[in-house]
Amino acid sequence: MMFSVQKWKCSWSLVAAIASVLAFVSVVHLFLVPVVPSFDYFSARQVEGPCIPLNGSIQGGANHVWDNVPSRLDINHRFPADLHKAVVYRNAPWKAEIGGWLSGCDAITEEVNIVEIIGGNSCKKDCSGQGVCNNELGQCRCFHGYTGEGCSERLLLECNHPKTPELPYGRWVVSICSAYCDTTRAMCFCGEGTKYPNRPVAEACGFQVKLPSEPGAPKLTDWAKNDLDNIFTTNGSKPGWCNVDPNEAYAGTVQFKEECDCKYDCLWGRFCEVPVLCTCVNQCSGHGHCRGGFCQCDNGWYGTDCSIPSVTSSVREWPQWLRPAQLDIPSNANLTGNVVNLNAVVKKRRPLIYVYDLPAEFNSLLLEGRHFKFECMNRIYDERNATLWTDQLYGSQIAFYESILASPYRTLNGEEADFFFVPVLDACIITRADDAPHMTMQEHKGLRSSLTLEFYKEAYKHIVEHYPYWNRSSGRDHIWFFSWDEGACYAPKEIWNSMMLVHWGNSNSKHNHSTTAYWADNWDNISSIRRGNHSCFDPDKDLVLPAWKRPDVTALRSKLWASPREKRKTLFFFNGNLGPAYPNGRPEASYSMGIRQKLGEEFGSSPNKEGKLGKQHAEDVIVTPLRSETYHEDLASSVFCGVLPGDGWSGRMEDSVLQGCIPVVIQDGIFLPYENVLNYESFAVRIREDEIPNMINILRGFNETEIQFRLANVQKVWQRFLYRDSILLEAERQKAAFGRVDDWAEQFLQLSEDDVFTTIVQVLHYKLHNDPWRQQLGHSKKDFGLPQECLIRRN
Repeated sequence: MMFSVQKWKCSWSLVAAIASVLAFVSVVHLFLVPVVPSFDYFSARQVEGPCIPLNGSIQGGANHVWDNVPSRLDINHRFPADLHKAVVYRNAPWKAEIGGWLSGCDAITEEVNIVEIIGGNSCKKDCSGQGVCNNELGQCRCFHGYTGEGCSERLLLECNHPKTPELPYGRWVVSICSAYCDTTRAMCFCGEGTKYPNRPVAEACGFQVKLPSEPGAPKLTDWAKNDLDNIFTTNGSKPGWCNVDPNEAYAGTVQFKEECDCKYDCLWGRFCEVPVLCTCVNQCSGHGHCRGGFCQCDNGWYGTDCSIPSVTSSVREWPQWLRPAQLDIPSNANLTGNVVNLNAVVKKRRPLIYVYDLPAEFNSLLLEGRHFKFECMNRIYDERNATLWTDQLYGSQIAFYESILASPYRTLNGEEADFFFVPVLDACIITRADDAPHMTMQEHKGLRSSLTLEFYKEAYKHIVEHYPYWNRSSGRDHIWFFSWDEGACYAPKEIWNSMMLVHWGNSNSKHNHSTTAYWADNWDNISSIRRGNHSCFDPDKDLVLPAWKRPDVTALRSKLWASPREKRKTLFFFNGNLGPAYPNGRPEASYSMGIRQKLGEEFGSSPNKEGKLGKQHAEDVIVTPLRSETYHEDLASSVFCGVLPGDGWSGRMEDSVLQGCIPVVIQDGIFLPYENVLNYESFAVRIREDEIPNMINILRGFNETEIQFRLANVQKVWQRFLYRDSILLEAERQKAAFGRVDDWAEQFLQLSEDDVFTTIVQVLHYKLHNDPWRQQLGHSKKDFGLPQECLIRRN
């Protein structure tokens, strides 16, 4: 029996009869409340592309529009490449084959009927109130500090490593605690007997501080000596903490220890006296309570962000990616029995992406246990519960995760899925490696890369054991996100067939070893038995994504990205660490693989330690380690901007493109964001590392026509370097919860070009129909909503 959850035209007697049968899914709500999307504020996100092939020609500047779709698509002739070997699709210059296919096929994809499976499996003891039930598998996802099949077992997560005579509190770790340790979270608090027992005593707060030995030198913490006399004092003339009244401290009538800080999530104010919103993935989608990174879902909902409905959910509250739907009710439904699953038929466009609901240790627990609220997240909340966007370059991982969980391309039906996303939050693993003893870094000899590899391997084992999807393609249709400095270099060998989303596209064609100068991230010494012998990046299957950049209202309002040619007086600009030759420079010769050092040696515009400028210093060339107070304006005043590595990737490509400056990429064999799919010759310049001494001559050799052409293309692609979808999801939440429309929301709502997530979907759509192994598996027999010509790989 089928019925629509969007429109009803039937008698009330029939309604009543069906409602009695479907009480277990709360279908009665369907008759009382219309099930239609109500997100007018966020309607921009629901706009689809045109349903006709569409392509902008660089040569003629005209759009090709088909009034009637021909029976056969002659893509190569209809969408020829321009002189730079690019085909423009949706305002971006793509590599010819990809852009041609997208122009001819992506735009005419039709919706197909997909059966979505709504889970009905229950969990043991309903997870004892200490976890969330995965109703697909019938397994609990336990909160921090709890474990077991029904989350009934309590863990003892120590704050300190074992003590020694020299170190009575154990060796240093972020969670090191001189006072009360909450062993469910491995975090330090003032504890009972103090005026403010829930006030954090994070890291250095509870220990004595050594005064600097010379002026300007930093203070040092003595991890062997506690400072309990001060932090517990009630004497206002001593620097206290746990008994300090905030009002008295703000009035200056009592002292407080300045090393103490409000680092944990969910708290604000100098003395952690203001409770604020905790930060969770998609803020639990309105179907749960965020408890410092872990979503405690309402009854009937599950998933990392509480976005997956079970059979006991209210259908009227289903997410938009499950609407409108027709419910398929078995004709032999038993009112007294347990309904395991429910089928809902939904019209969707491909590609369809299945997101694994992994055990919490791969995502939610990493967020719930973090000791610094900024870690892993692209946002936190202030005392007004207003959104504060962070400068965490690794915030891209959360931004992408939130978008895919709320995407209309998401499916709950793994049998229909085209791709499978495995959400391991490595940005949290590697930033939290030293957070607490239970992270078990000791087994990995201090290598954060080795620890992270193990997380990915365990996730692989989980999906192979509990799901049937991996073996059908040997993981080729699976997607993993490696956000850290050297990307997927340390991916375990078992998952290398999969698609890797990274920020570091090192093909290892030249730099065939670990390129980081930070020893804890080096992967050279990871055994090939665990890692295998793969490269860091395979351009045939992987994709480099832009790093996260904080939404900059000032830059958007000023439209720095659109700064015209006549205002770009500086020929070349680079502002960043230039290595040991400069004050405060990184001391390692291996930093940036020596590339920044070479650039400074040739073109440095600031004196080095010897007071010398670069050998080829020029007035219109700025290469300086001194961070500018007008950094974005400087980029927007330049024609060319340097894109050089740091410890692996850096965010300089994003800085350049977002301010409309032509990127000058200097890193041999290393792919930049989208470089294997977009045509970089249309908007960027690549210079070999051995050409650095001749760089300025090369740049001066570009004529004005070519400069104008590339600047214009940078202005066309810049929004593809923004995680606008995730930002607008947050705008929607703020509007719904508080009626708030902040400046950043207003600015981003005015943008309309394709962003990071849309670009990824377009790449996946192309891969779906152009990977030969899919045809061998019979995928071409599926209903892809495309003409036959778009389903055949073109040679």
